Amino acid sequence: MQPTDSKGSSLPLLLYGITIFFSAFLLFQVQPIIAKIILPWFGGSASVWTTCMLFFQVILLAGYWYAHLSIRKLQPAGQAWLHIGLLAVSVALLHVIPSPSWKPQGSEDPGLRILGLLAVSIGAPYFLLSATSPLLQAWYGRAGGGALPYRLFAVSNLGSLLGLLAYPVLVEPRFATRHQALGWSAGYALFAVFCAAVALRSRHGQTAAVESVASTEEATAPSLGMQLLWLALAACASTLLLGATNHLSANVASIPFLWILPLALYLLTFILCFEGRGWYSRRIFLGLAAVGLGGMAYALSEDYYNAELKLLVPLFAGGLFVCCMVCHGELARLKPDPRHLTSFYLMVSLGGALGGILVGLIAPHFFTGFFELPIAIASCCGLILLVLCLDVPRWAPNLKPFWRPWIWGASVAVTLGLCGYLGYNIREFRRGSLVLVRNFYGGLRVHDAVGEDGHETVRHLTHGTISHGSQIQDPVRRHFPTTYYGNNTGVGLALAVCGRDTSIHVGVIGLGAGTLAAYGRAGDSFRFYDINPLVIHIAYTSFTYLTDSKAHIEVPLGDARLSLEREPPQGFDLLAVDAFSSDAIPVHLLTREAFGVYFHHLKETGVLAMHISNRHLDLEPVMDMAATAYDKKAIVIETEDDDPAEVSGATWVLLTNRPGFFDELLISRAGRPLAHNTRLRPWTDDYSNLFQILKK
Repeated sequence: MQPTDSKGSSLPLLLYGITIFFSAFLLFQVQPIIAKIILPWFGGSASVWTTCMLFFQVILLAGYWYAHLSIRKLQPAGQAWLHIGLLAVSVALLHVIPSPSWKPQGSEDPGLRILGLLAVSIGAPYFLLSATSPLLQAWYGRAGGGALPYRLFAVSNLGSLLGLLAYPVLVEPRFATRHQALGWSAGYALFAVFCAAVALRSRHGQTAAVESVASTEEATAPSLGMQLLWLALAACASTLLLGATNHLSANVASIPFLWILPLALYLLTFILCFEGRGWYSRRIFLGLAAVGLGGMAYALSEDYYNAELKLLVPLFAGGLFVCCMVCHGELARLKPDPRHLTSFYLMVSLGGALGGILVGLIAPHFFTGFFELPIAIASCCGLILLVLCLDVPRWAPNLKPFWRPWIWGASVAVTLGLCGYLGYNIREFRRGSLVLVRNFYGGLRVHDAVGEDGHETVRHLTHGTISHGSQIQDPVRRHFPTTYYGNNTGVGLALAVCGRDTSIHVGVIGLGAGTLAAYGRAGDSFRFYDINPLVIHIAYTSFTYLTDSKAHIEVPLGDARLSLEREPPQGFDLLAVDAFSSDAIPVHLLTREAFGVYFHHLKETGVLAMHISNRHLDLEPVMDMAATAYDKKAIVIETEDDDPAEVSGATWVLLTNRPGFFDELLISRAGRPLAHNTRLRPWTDDYSNLFQILKK
């Protein structure tokens, strides 16, 4: 049956479907666009995406609340004119590209600053896009659409999924971020026209439908317990999504692909579960969920800290998919009559927002490690058990009473066993830590371990699962540079050549444990840049490189690139770029403009040393493009592990026009030319593409 307005004219389902699809497409296109724009401003931290997701979920909740109140409190004409007015205001004030005045100065709370930035730049359009799906579904149902509105929810999630997938495949590789933002703005203006047309056609809806809802609401309204179950299922799926995304981004790289893949799978489960063709089967997905939850729990152990990307991504992505299928499948099974769809969507969005608040706000301020994913896994187990307990006749109608206690006992035992395993891992992780702290920029751990010789103690600093420095605790050897900074590494050789006959001024982007200060001599000066105040505190209190160094040491707080852009030329003899977020240098430190900042602060004879060790990305072609753009000679120096010296294998690239530098025996014997890739498009602040440099 096609809906009709009070004048009897047909209002095609196609118009509703197109508008809802388009709004959802734009809703999830703007997320990676705005996140990529602001990522460089906040140090390339994976938490930028988590904070953005928190904002999007809260505004989604606000949009659903607006739709719910509008349907319940206003007459059809009032709903239509109010929405048209808000659309007009949002288009008039549209400004997606945030003002540079929002760039941090160094001491602000980055989470609150990101939330304020997003509210000012895209808050209004995102709010109206969020309200579109529930509002138009309610209008459609009021006009005679029957039970079909839930099919439109699947259409909405399909638009969201395609919007997400289009970004890394079609948008990011082809368009600069400014063009992406301008294109999105044009798309939003077109959407506003479509949505206004639907509102105008719906303003003569049948008020009797509203009165019918009001008259029967007492008898048919879902119970409080049912609403809390909706909320719990949605919150569990949301926490799993953000926890898995955090884990992958914090321990691999903060790149759009690793944000988009989990979210795309999350949306796909909504589509499959609400599309209405029975894609969700308890018999299949409950068994898969048990495997997925167990697999993710085991992969959180130390045995998997350095696992390959090709193993970690499918494992967590697959586990997330099957668990979200269960959560969203149960939500679809428990959905109410379409007359209460706005209440249903409101609770679902509230659950999503609560998951975002847990991961985006509570965890960084109150957890000492990345514990939200284990909590989500344990909660999912318990929630599945609760749902099944409440619905025994449906899932086991022929189960004999004799077997029920045994099955329940086994299910409870497995759930408690998994929760106990996760709790044991967290306890062991905490017990072996000298320092365990966390903030917006990630989790930091200091712990002691026996060195490779089996006798001496070595102190380690890790960010997530990535080593950020270590120090031998033997007083005789504690001043030796370790990990990626040994005497034979690229930076060690460069320091030896630059400081052979004179004192030197050294800049270091990325403090870590402060290992490079071990090279400091009387008369030298070392200026370390770091964005994370916890790193600075740990380097001074848990390690002694900075306090033992004979050089003059300075450690300004703030993003290195933003700090350098504000400072007068430093005249560095050597600038070492060793800033790692997860397992990769943040992209904003690898662009043509970034290299311009580096060379601006180097002397004419200065050396730029770039640490590009990475398990997943081949950064040599990016270095080659930078060397070509600034007419510099470059060399790659790769070293292997030196276990007795506690030195790890590392890859450094040295760029300079210093006369005779590459003729030095130390350098020429250790290095090789950079790899070329003429197919790569030069990276700028406006364009980068990590897909092109993924290692095979």
